[in-house]
Amino acid sequence: MTERFEFNTDEVSSQKELHERMEEACDSMEAIYENGEYPKLLVKRSWSKHNPIITGEMAKPKSYRWYLLRELKKLGEKGAVIKILPSRERLALNDPDLLDNTDEDDWDITQKKLFLFSPERIEISLNRLEHYTGTQPEDFQRYILFTNYDMHVEVFKEKFPDCVGPAREGVQMPAYHHKLDDHKGVTLINIGVGPSNAKTITDHVAVLRPDAMIMVGHCGGLRNHQEIGDFVLATGFMRDDGVLDNILPLNIPITPNYLLNVYLKEVLDSYNRNHRLGTIFTTANRNWEFIKGRTVEQIHMSRSIAVDMESATVATNGYRYRIPNATMLCVSDKPLHGKPKLSDDAQEFYQDSKQMHIEMAIDVLNMCKQNYPEGLPNASIRAMNEPLMGGPDED
Repeated sequence: MTERFEFNTDEVSSQKELHERMEEACDSMEAIYENGEYPKLLVKRSWSKHNPIITGEMAKPKSYRWYLLRELKKLGEKGAVIKILPSRERLALNDPDLLDNTDEDDWDITQKKLFLFSPERIEISLNRLEHYTGTQPEDFQRYILFTNYDMHVEVFKEKFPDCVGPAREGVQMPAYHHKLDDHKGVTLINIGVGPSNAKTITDHVAVLRPDAMIMVGHCGGLRNHQEIGDFVLATGFMRDDGVLDNILPLNIPITPNYLLNVYLKEVLDSYNRNHRLGTIFTTANRNWEFIKGRTVEQIHMSRSIAVDMESATVATNGYRYRIPNATMLCVSDKPLHGKPKLSDDAQEFYQDSKQMHIEMAIDVLNMCKQNYPEGLPNASIRAMNEPLMGGPDED
C-alpha cells in the first residue's frame, strides 16, 4: 500500500472506478497510520467560495473506514481534489503531551464533521471504548441503541444469536454487535444507570461517527393520564443532570432528530401502543422524590411528562457531536401518583415489555436504513455557517 495518495475527478469515468479510488485512499490512510504517523487528509473544493480547502488528521482509520469511504465518495462525486500524506509522528497513549491536543476548551465545534476530532482524541476514545465495552471499535455498527437493563441485552442476543459480545467478563458497559455488511447492523450497549455513564459512552462512541443513537429505557410518568406501560417520545429535555452544564450552556435548546421521532411514532402506532410526546426531565438524583417539593416545582415549570436519568445527557452529546438521536421510554412507575417503582410490580412490568421495546427500536432503525441508507439528514444539528460538505449552498 502506498502512503501518499492524490485524486482528481478527471481520473474516473464511473461509480465503480470512483469507489475503487476511494478504497485506495482509505488504504493509504491505514498504511500511514500503521507506519507510525497520523495521516493527513486535504480536500480542495472548487465550489466553495470562502472555504475551498479543508484539512485534518486521522487516527486508527480502519475503525471507521465505512464512514471515511462514504464521505470521500461524496466529495469525489462533487469534484473535489483529495490528497493524503503523512502528517506527524503518532503519540503513544502514555505520552504526557497527548492530552494537550484533546482539550475541548480549544475545540472548534463548527469544524467540518469529517475533521471534528483530533487524532489524539480518537486514539484515547477508541482505547476507552474497548475498555468499557469489551469489544473492538471495528465491531461497532452505524446504528446504536443504549439501554441500562440486562433484560434488553438478553432480548437482543436471542434475536441475533450470532452477535459479537464482550471478549471478557465484568466490563462496565458491555456492547453487542449485530454485524452486517458496510457496518449497517445494530449495536446495543448496556450503559448502566446515570448521566455520568451516558456522557462517558457518548463521548467515545462519537468518534466512530454513527448514523443514529436511540436511548431505549424506562421512565417515571408525571401526568395523570399516563398508565404503566405507556410510551414517551422526547420532543425536548429539561437538563437537570448537570454533567454537561459547564461544556454546553443550558440556554441552548436540545431537541431529538425529527425523522427519528416520526419513525418512532409510526412504529408505536403500528404496535398500537399508547404514547405521549413532550419534555423529558433528566436528573442525576435517583432519589429525587426525597426532595419532592423542589423537584416538582422544576417539573411543573418545565411541563415535563416523564423523568429519567440518561436521555438529556445522550441528546446533549448527540447535539455537540452532530449525531442524530432520539429517546423512546416506557413508563415503569408514576411516583407522584401513588405508583412508585416497587420490586415485584417492576419485575412483572419488565417481563411484559422487554421484547416489544427492543423490537420497536430495531424496526425504527430499519426504517432509517431503508429511507436514508447514507445517513439521516443532520441540518438541525449543523451551525448556520456550517453547510453540508457538498450541498448546493456550500460556503
